[in-house]
Amino acid sequence: MSASETVTEVILGIDLGTTNSEVAILRDGRPVVLSEDGDPIVPSVVGLDPQGKLLVGRAARNQFVLAPERTIRSIKRKMGQEVHVKLGDQSFTPQEISAIILRTLKERAEKSIGHAVSKAVITVPAFFTEGQREATREAGRLAGLDVLRIIN
Repeated sequence: MSASETVTEVILGIDLGTTNSEVAILRDGRPVVLSEDGDPIVPSVVGLDPQGKLLVGRAARNQFVLAPERTIRSIKRKMGQEVHVKLGDQSFTPQEISAIILRTLKERAEKSIGHAVSKAVITVPAFFTEGQREATREAGRLAGLDVLRIIN
């Protein structure tokens, strides 16, 4: 790369959904949703398998019927609340569970584009309170992201 060439910093666009989530980047001025194995969607579900290994996305969603005590879904509904949820014998805040989903999306993006990323914009529903927005920002920080904006 010559001195006159510049590298554009990648900023992730993340839709952290109640049921499903996705991550996108701008490529040639257009948004591109990043897929893994042809699937752009990551179910917003976190679980533990019988050996205690962390499951995120489809694998966690698939075990929900058989092991609801080891699976958490719809955590976004608890964002901003001072609660803890049980996952197996462990206890987590909604921000910590959301951070696991966000970290999975960040890793998907890094694998797709071939280098580390640290900045993101995260969408939230327009009705989210300031507390819920701040909880989402905290989840991003826990996932290793510099959350530039929380947008409706």
